[in-house]
Amino acid sequence: MNELVMAVAPMHRLCKKAGADRVSEAAAKELAKVLEEIGVRIAKEALDYAIHARRKTIKAKDIEIATRKVIGK
Repeated sequence: MNELVMAVAPMHRLCKKAGADRVSEAAAKELAKVLEEIGVRIAKEALDYAIHARRKTIKAKDIEIATRKVIGK
């Protein structure tokens, strides 16, 4: 079983911030899993941009560009 890198408690807070009164543990874990998958995809894309720019450091601009590519924002 893959361990989540992200904690579940912040997922409860995100759902509540979105307006939910109650959030099941399973829902919070699923949100953590999905956000982690998206985060890894963005990080990999950002790393490609950094490497292309001949850098080892991922910068905020790399994340911004990668986010637009991965989720279209």
